[in-house]
Parts: sequence; C-alpha cells; structure tokens
Amino acid sequence: MPQNTRDIRRRIKSVQNTAQITKAMEMVAAAKLRRVQEAVALSRPYLQRMQQMLAELSGSIRHVKHPLLADRPVRRTGYLVITADRGLAGPYNASVIRRTLREVRHRERNTYTIFAVGRKGRDFFRRHGYPLDGEVTGVADSPTYAGVAPLAEEVVAAYASERFDELYMVYNEFINAVTSRTVLHKVLPLGDLGGADAGRPVNFIYEPDEETLLKSLLPRYAETLVYQAVLDAKASEHGARMTAMGNATDAAKEMIDSLTLVLNRARQAAITTQIAEVVGGAEALK
Repeated sequence: MPQNTRDIRRRIKSVQNTAQITKAMEMVAAAKLRRVQEAVALSRPYLQRMQQMLAELSGSIRHVKHPLLADRPVRRTGYLVITADRGLAGPYNASVIRRTLREVRHRERNTYTIFAVGRKGRDFFRRHGYPLDGEVTGVADSPTYAGVAPLAEEVVAAYASERFDELYMVYNEFINAVTSRTVLHKVLPLGDLGGADAGRPVNFIYEPDEETLLKSLLPRYAETLVYQAVLDAKASEHGARMTAMGNATDAAKEMIDSLTLVLNRARQAAITTQIAEVVGGAEALK
C-alpha cells in the first residue's frame, strides 16, 4: 500500500475512473438486456404454438418420413456451443465451456464435432485442438430471426446431409436478470412432436395437405429452436455482464473508501511529524 499522500491520491483517482467505466458498462448492459428480454418473452409463445401445431399435424398422420425425424445410428454427435464474443461477464463463458467439456472429454475426436457461436468458445476450442465444424462470431446484441437464420439453416442442413447423427445445444438459458442456468438440450433428431397430445382427434382442414405442411414446418421449427437458444444466451450474457459490472463498481467503491482512510491516516501522520519537529526545534532554541 503506498504510504505517501501523492501516490495514494493517484491511486484513488485511478480507481474512481475505473468505477465510472464499470458503472457505464453496467447501465449499457441493463439497456441491452431489456430489449432482448422482450424478444425472449415474445418468441416463447410462438415456439410453443408451433410445437402445438406440429403435434396436431403429426397426430393426424400415421407415418411421416423426414430427415429431421429419422433416428439413425449415432456415429457422430454435433454440439452447438453458444458463448459470447467478449468477456467481463463473470462465469458466463466458462460455465458453457465446462459443460461442453464434461460431454466430450472422454470421447474420441472423430465421434463428435463442435459448432462454435461466439469468439470466446471458438478461441478456446481452437486453441486446445477440439474439432470445429463451423463457427459464427459477431452475433448482434439484439438478435433477429433473419440474423440467426443462416446459422440455423447451416446446422439443420448439416444434420440432413448426415455430417452428424444428433445435435445438442449448450448455452445459458435465461431465467431472469440475475439468474441463468447452463443447459444441454437435444435438438435433432426431433423427438415425439405429439407428446401428451399425440393421437388426439382434431377438426382442422389444412391447405395444402397435412404431410406437405409438416415437411415444410419441421425445418422452420428446428431453426426456431436454435433462434430461441441464441436469444436466451444473449439475454443471459447481458444479465451476467450487468451483474459483473455492478459487483466491480461496488468493489471499486469499497477500495476508494479504504484508500481514503489510508490517505487520512497518512496526512495525520505527516501533520503529527511536523508538529513534533516544530516543538523539537523550539526546545532546542531555549
């Protein structure tokens, strides 16, 4: 700890500047979070309605053949790993990478592949020699379906062309502004679309026919699952950065208080020393 007042004042000024930066970053992250949080809330009912429609369609068709529904022997697994392009977000990136490593650590390199979304994940897997089948960086802070569609289409097409036989997504699922959870979610092949509603009679008339609609909607449904995951990940990222910057600002304020106390003690010690010197000088002149 510096003991002369000039060094202490310089350090206090430096910490104050840092606190201003972290406070500004916290406010920016909060503004971005509000926008993405609205998109997450709006997209979830759409995804649920699409799933319900697919359940109704599949319930009225006994046998549907489609590449996205085909269960084939698993020779290779794909992992879509969604991280951020930047750090300063607490454990956000590390938790996703750790969850992925838990899945692939004991697997042969030729039995899985990774699609990396975000620079942090891409750089980690590339640096450590993990197999990368694709990468996407520069995802917008407020993702749109049009912006995410190329990634989703690429992943769905890779599965349809049998570059891998199943697909999992690893990302942080958004719960609220301060809470998210790292999840491993299987996307492809699409499972039982009917679920609890399978086989329930429906009275809809479709144009065109049910099978044509189902085959058209299945790729869109898979792409929407990817889009929803990207939205969740972005909202979680902004929430994690807001929390991390808030904690950094609080820590800076505590450090400023501590340094101010040290400064006051150093000034008091200097004044006491000067008084002692004056008194000593006066005594010497007697």
